[in-house]
This record gives sequence, structure tokens and C-alpha cells, in this order.
Amino acid sequence: MIRSQKGIALLMVLWVITMLMTLVISFSFLTRTDANSTIYFKEGTQEKFLAEAGMQRAIMEIYHRQTYRTQTVVVEGNQVVRIDGRPNAGEIESGRYTFMLLSESGKIDINKMTDLTGVVLKNLLLNLEVPQERADIIVDSILDWVDNDNLRRLNGAEDEYYQSLPVPYKAKNRLFDTVEELLLVKGVSPELLFGTVQRKGLIEFLTLYGTSSKININAAPREVLMALPGLTEDTLKRIADQRETAEFTSVQDIQAITGLNFATLAQYIDMSETQVYTIESVGFQGDSKRGYGIRAVVSAGTTTPLFLYYKSPSEMRR
Repeated sequence: MIRSQKGIALLMVLWVITMLMTLVISFSFLTRTDANSTIYFKEGTQEKFLAEAGMQRAIMEIYHRQTYRTQTVVVEGNQVVRIDGRPNAGEIESGRYTFMLLSESGKIDINKMTDLTGVVLKNLLLNLEVPQERADIIVDSILDWVDNDNLRRLNGAEDEYYQSLPVPYKAKNRLFDTVEELLLVKGVSPELLFGTVQRKGLIEFLTLYGTSSKININAAPREVLMALPGLTEDTLKRIADQRETAEFTSVQDIQAITGLNFATLAQYIDMSETQVYTIESVGFQGDSKRGYGIRAVVSAGTTTPLFLYYKSPSEMRR
């Protein structure tokens, strides 16, 4: 009887010890989780502030550029930042940031696109591996969407097509209010507009804030340059090499590079710079390769910048 009671007592002691060990391990795990969460939150907050610092640096560079970009003699340390999306970097104590500045005048303005300049968008779509038939449909449908009549272009769409959809609506016949509105246009899919893991989305090359239907050759991304009629691979390389050295400042600079193709190219390009810019800023801590990203579209037409679009956090393609 006594031996039986001792056995039961031993089992109870072992059970209590097991319970205590479970509680200790659980408490240790929760403490560790809370500590890691605090560390991650702190680092994330620091990276966010670093990204915001990069954003403010980019805005400062915009105003500096507007003041000094026409200077004939460039004083060392007074250079202006480029507007073609190249990365710029800065450091703040143990943190760092990178920012990219891209003038909207280097993109295709879908509100100012014409039947002539629509060929640039068509070439861009073809370069993005969109079949020619679908590319024709998209270009004509965009032009039909913004015109003020209900007359359908050869490959376009007006009320008749949109009213036949499962959820019917009418063609807007007015200017786009957002680039995302393209999802309502015949032929445009979310995958095409926003991109996939394998390729960039169309949205990265389109704007509503251009100066005209033409493309600013100093600001155009490589993908847009490749879509310009009259450019060969060799000419494209020479333009890229020139932009690495200095921006184009005159028509003669472009003509000297493009030669006989200039007459064709001149219909699609200029050097007019809009006062609206896309800024992408990313903050990093230490040697980390992943950071906190912010994307914004800023109008700098007055002494105070106006944010037309702001996304935080934002995934950045690098």
C-alpha cells in the first residue's frame, strides 16, 4: 500500500514537473517572439524614416534641378540629378537610402496620345510580347476611350462593345483620371498593366502628366526609347552613351547621333520637361538588401510640392 502511494506521488511529481517545463518553454518562446517582434518593428520603423528621408532628398533635388539645369557651366558639387530613373544614394549614420527620379515627360501620355504617336505605344506592347492583333486593339481602344464621339476605329471599341459585356458600361469618351482606368479598356488585363514576376507592367511607362504627345528623350526609360520609330540598336546605344555623359540640350545634339533617321524620330520626341515626377525611395539598415519602399508622384510646379500619388510601403523592382 505504501509502495503504491509512493508510485502515485512520483507520477504526480513528474506530471507537475512536465507541466512546469511546458509553461517555462512556452513563456520563453513568447518572450523571444516579443523580443524579435520589437526588433523587427524598430528596424522597420527606422527603414521607413530612411525611405522618407530619401523622398525628401529627391524633392529637394527636383527644385535644385529646376533652378540650375540650364546652367552653361557646371560647377563641381552643383550638378543636377538626372530624371531618367537612375539610382541615387545617401547615408544617415548606420542607415542608408536610395532614390530614383523619373520625369513623367519621359513616359507615354495616354491622354495626349494621337493616331500618329500611338505607334510608340504599339511598339512598346510588341516589345512586351503582346501579339500584334491585341496591340492594335489596345491602341485603338485607348484612342476611342478618350475621344468625344462614338465612332469606332478599325480595331477599337465604343459603347456597342462595352454594353455587350456581362457587366455593361459605356465608353468614357473623356480623358483618363487614373492610369488604372485602363483596366476598363478593351484588351487591357491586370497582368499586362501591373506586370508579373517575369516582366514589368505597362503602368511603369504610361502617364497622365506629360507635356505633349511626344517623349522627352532625356527622361525616357530604355523600354520607351526602344519603342520609338526610327531608332536602330546602334543609335539607341549612342543615345544611351550620350545620356550617361550629359543630357541633350538641343535638336542638333540628337540629329548628330540619329543622322538620316532624325526626320522620322523628330515626330515623336522633344526635350520638354514636365514639373511632375515619379519618385521611388527605399530605406535600408546596415548591409540589408531588403528595405522599406515608398513610391510617389509629385508635382513641383509651385514652391510647395503637391503629392498626386503616395504609396507606403511599396514594393520596388530592382
